[in-house]
Amino acid sequence: MTIIRTIPESEAVGDVAALYAEDVEAVGYVPTHTKAMALNPAAFRAFEALIRSVAKPLGIRRYELVTLAAARGTRSQHCRLAHGLKSLRLFDEEQLERIARDYSDAGLSDAEVEMMRFAEQVGRDASAMTAADAERLREAGFSDQEIVDITIAASARLYFGSALQALGVEVDVPPMLSEPLRAALVDDL
Repeated sequence: MTIIRTIPESEAVGDVAALYAEDVEAVGYVPTHTKAMALNPAAFRAFEALIRSVAKPLGIRRYELVTLAAARGTRSQHCRLAHGLKSLRLFDEEQLERIARDYSDAGLSDAEVEMMRFAEQVGRDASAMTAADAERLREAGFSDQEIVDITIAASARLYFGSALQALGVEVDVPPMLSEPLRAALVDDL
């Protein structure tokens, strides 16, 4: 249970109501992470703007792969489940399960695997990274801007997942995720 009091859907007004409505439209319900972060709508919107600023140039497929990998590194069940659900728009369930369990053996390109390896390391321990980590991305064909965008996307996941964990936000299991996919997303964390 979260350590803060969130605004019930029936009492939401203004920016909070708008955030809630966006989630209802997108996923059919208001996740607990939205309720927690909506207590500061301006900060939540700023986070969303940051995400858009890197997701657009990366492309949604790369952005979601980076997010899943970084969330694995941070051990964030919140982010793995939420972005697992979002990734079902991009991958069929079987491939997404494979990506969640072992992205190096999931039918992804070599560049995507290297990108995910980098993002997972950002999430696990960015302080241990060296120039060689970025050089592997460059050798995989990523430009310097793409390397920055991958790093920002992975670091943003570290921020968001850590904030949710620090606030004791309950982990939502999206009801539309199958049990095998849910297990693949969180069992190894």
